[in-house]
Amino acid sequence: MFRRFTDHPASVNETYFQHMGMAFGFGIRMLMGSLACFVHGLFPWVCLTRGSDTIRTLHHRMVTHRVVRPGKADRATAVAAGD
Repeated sequence: MFRRFTDHPASVNETYFQHMGMAFGFGIRMLMGSLACFVHGLFPWVCLTRGSDTIRTLHHRMVTHRVVRPGKADRATAVAAGD
């Protein structure tokens, strides 16, 4: 049962708490980006690029900088490969 908490973080070279911190950070950034999109929907002259900038930044951090352990192929590897 404990392995459910550690297998995926280990596959991306993180501890459980490091992975939790990264996930929370991504979640906050995604929340801020989505709020900016809602504001932009109401006021088209505000937050012109915040949503797309957020997506671009998070993609860059997650896909191009993530190191996956050899032999630990999982969803992160599939995403990086474009599958």
